[in-house]
Amino acid sequence: MALELLALRGLGLGDLLTAVPALRALRQAFPGHRVTLAAPRALEPLLPLIGAVDGQVHVAGPGPVPVDELPYERPDIAVNLHGKGPQSIEALRATRPGRLISYGTGPVWREGVHEVRRWCELLEWHGIPADPADLTLGISDRSGPAIVHPGASFPARRWPPERFAQVAAALEDVVVTGDEQEVSIARRVAELAGLPPERVLAGRTGLADLIDLIGRARLVVCGDTGVAHLATAFCVPSVVLFGPVSPALWGPPPGWRHVALWAGENGDPHGERPHPGLLKIEVSEVVEAALEVTS
Repeated sequence: MALELLALRGLGLGDLLTAVPALRALRQAFPGHRVTLAAPRALEPLLPLIGAVDGQVHVAGPGPVPVDELPYERPDIAVNLHGKGPQSIEALRATRPGRLISYGTGPVWREGVHEVRRWCELLEWHGIPADPADLTLGISDRSGPAIVHPGASFPARRWPPERFAQVAAALEDVVVTGDEQEVSIARRVAELAGLPPERVLAGRTGLADLIDLIGRARLVVCGDTGVAHLATAFCVPSVVLFGPVSPALWGPPPGWRHVALWAGENGDPHGERPHPGLLKIEVSEVVEAALEVTS
């Protein structure tokens, strides 16, 4: 009977991408185990690129994990890459694992740690080597357009569309991306930038399409959102605008032709209006950084 490992990361696009080094470390440490990832079904197109996952069950949030959908009765190892508990811990305990690897049952959760390093540190505490730099899913050939992505999951992290439009107008060969809820924002950016409607890809690209688009992009300009992590994963030059959250916690790694702009002010990342620190970032700073990383 095959050995089974269950890893929980029931969060979004950027969250899964920050867990890539930890997932790869688990694969290397337990080569004889089948690795099942408990994560939102929409993230499935990423799994072949990660190269460390054999199967998936749909979980959006800390749990519960649908044990009736697991291809086995109980995992030999369950790994909590979701949070520090208690909900995520109990969700994994309910699968009756032989061994549980988690914050709350092992190392102390430290504040102020970059999200990538946090999960590597969890594994290292358990004697599993993990490399935080092992983030890459591929390398862009930079034959595609520059991508301006004005959306973010909460208004606190959304730089005004009028400013994104000024950046887009200063660049060449630009497309504007976004999900179905961000179509109106993307259209406004394009209109103000003088871009034709066909340059608006928001609402027309699923995750697989977005992966292909960013995998060829020459530049990504965006806020603190999942697209920024895709740019990191494909080594695409990027300019990422941070507001209420420091790039020291969620930003791209130093170098790699990435620039993280931040005014140095912390706040509520779930706020209902753009964070004051985000608004301190000027258009000229973003344009200058974009030209610098693509030169």
